[in-house]
Amino acid sequence: MNSAHDVLAVFCAADGRYGNLLGVVRDGRVLPDEASRQALARDLGYSETVFVDDPERGEVDIYTPTVRLPFAGHPVVGAAWLLDLEVVNPPAGEVWVRHDGEFTWITARAEWAPPRTLRQYASAAEVEALDVPPPGEWVYAWAWEDEAAGRVRARAFPGRGDSIDEDEATGAAALLLTARLDRALNITQGRGSQLLTAPGPDGTIELGGRVREIRR
Repeated sequence: MNSAHDVLAVFCAADGRYGNLLGVVRDGRVLPDEASRQALARDLGYSETVFVDDPERGEVDIYTPTVRLPFAGHPVVGAAWLLDLEVVNPPAGEVWVRHDGEFTWITARAEWAPPRTLRQYASAAEVEALDVPPPGEWVYAWAWEDEAAGRVRARAFPGRGDSIDEDEATGAAALLLTARLDRALNITQGRGSQLLTAPGPDGTIELGGRVREIRR
């Protein structure tokens, strides 16, 4: 299956490296049904692929290689950056956006995130030494690098048994961890991706990161 799409790296490090790859189909009309979108997401093999159904209203539809999601952080941040949106509307709800220099920020709610097991370890070294666990449980492994400064080391293992054994940068899990700890976090995930979070009013959380386009 082939369809025109952009490829982004979302939640890059300060030097532009790393980030979680995202496919963006700007014209969702070319694949109007769920089955064809799921098939393309599987064929592309990115952690997520997002289909833009209405660029004016920011309506988007999000897929992993095997499941459709009501919300995911890196597709929403990526689509907001690529299309210069002020609001994004995934199925979970309305997400406000602000662009602040090199960072794109979204305001979302932790309860929109799919369930994940947040598993704390004693040190960043333990997280870095983990092997990919067998499929079955979606695990977000984390440890403090500097608790006073809010710096976290994390890795994510979706456990779906598809093409994504480890997720390079997981915005939804960052929201869940921020809600649990109730404080701003500076998260280094995967090989070196960076995610920033900050609790807001009324249970909202800001999630921000850098985005770059992958030239093909």
